Amino acid sequence: MSDDIRFEVETHLPTVHGTFRVRAYHDVETGDDHLALIGDVPGDDVPLVRLHSECLTGEAFGSMKCECGPQLRTAMDVVAEHGGVVLYLRGQEGRGIGLVNKLRAYHLQEEGLDTVDANLALGLPADARDYTAAAAILRDLGITRVRLLTNNPLKQAALTEHGIEVAERVPLEVGRNAVNDHYLRTKAERMGHLLHLDLPIEDEQDA
Repeated sequence: MSDDIRFEVETHLPTVHGTFRVRAYHDVETGDDHLALIGDVPGDDVPLVRLHSECLTGEAFGSMKCECGPQLRTAMDVVAEHGGVVLYLRGQEGRGIGLVNKLRAYHLQEEGLDTVDANLALGLPADARDYTAAAAILRDLGITRVRLLTNNPLKQAALTEHGIEVAERVPLEVGRNAVNDHYLRTKAERMGHLLHLDLPIEDEQDA
């Protein structure tokens, strides 16, 4: 196993999306604990994989400022049905700046800055996430080639840099609404996310 991670425990987790085999890993570099939610059904030789960054506001509180909650739930549905892995990466709140700083960035956005400039105004990177541990977890699972559930080409590039081949990028365009439309447009226009923003906005977050 890689020196970047330490395997801790494996168990089963029944959820409304399906039952997952769950493996917990400790990130030696950051001190965070990450989870691999594994859909144990017959699947492709190249499994579906979602690298999902922790988002308390979107997942626990149902915030409409982002699409994180719908993305996690959709990824769990897909992996439960077709097999694959959802890697739940803790310590990546607000693209890696932390919960309190994310709320500070929200405050600046209310004053007119977009999500990129708000982070920069706080003296923080637009995206501070690192995927070293994610790649190490995939290798521990015996996965070196994936179909990546993402709209973010930087995740694809990061896995490739760490030796994980991305055979296909599978879009995960859910959760767009009137509140987060500007946020998603900023991600597309300034951060290179691959989104179809010409489509009508859904009224519900769980598009």
